[in-house]
Amino acid sequence: MRLQFTCLTLFPAAFDSLKQDGVFARGLEKGLLSLDTVFLRSFSSNARRDVDDSPVGGGDGMVLSPDVCARALDSVVTAASRVVHVTPAGKQFCAKTARRLAEESHIVFLCGRYAGFDSRFVEARAHEHLSVGDFVLSGGELPAQCMIDAIARFVPGVLGNAESASCDSFEDGLLEAPQFTKPLEWQGRLVPDVLLSGDHARIASWRRKEQIRQTARWRPDIVHRLWDSLSRAERALAEKVWKEER
Repeated sequence: MRLQFTCLTLFPAAFDSLKQDGVFARGLEKGLLSLDTVFLRSFSSNARRDVDDSPVGGGDGMVLSPDVCARALDSVVTAASRVVHVTPAGKQFCAKTARRLAEESHIVFLCGRYAGFDSRFVEARAHEHLSVGDFVLSGGELPAQCMIDAIARFVPGVLGNAESASCDSFEDGLLEAPQFTKPLEWQGRLVPDVLLSGDHARIASWRRKEQIRQTARWRPDIVHRLWDSLSRAERALAEKVWKEER
């Protein structure tokens, strides 16, 4: 199965880097992914190729016109398409969302600019509204690229090692355990002995504890959210980390 991505944008070249390097590019080469863009100005109805107008009621910026955007979307959307509006006001994008969207066959990203899309357009045509964080960027292209890359990792066959995605941060709700490679000693810092033991059970136990430790240190909000699912020993470890941090 191939997952097709389409991005409605005023800056099609913004997506070129995804096609050239890394995991996504390899997915394209394997025929597991495809990525195309729709240039909004191609659907303007006047010689100046205008795509926006001033906001009704006053305000800063320009608003993307619903008629232009609808024509652009209609040129690519099908009954099987999932239309995603990229917006800071959307639901927080996460690994769970990426895994869900990886099961689609065609995802269309609406990448706004200026003051964004006319609200009537996104309310009528978008299936969901997603954000990569509580901050504002100049447009939807960068957030869309982040989402596309994250989603692509869950498409079977895209990653060289099928287990790679399942070992990433957030896949079990926690941050990933620390990773090490050779040399075994670097600037006086040693790789933990347990990782050299060959005892898979001990290594798994160590990694789980390090996940708790890392998450408690860097993302205490996640630990609080998962609190009821943690063992008594894991809760004690998290509390120890917080005490040390204070």
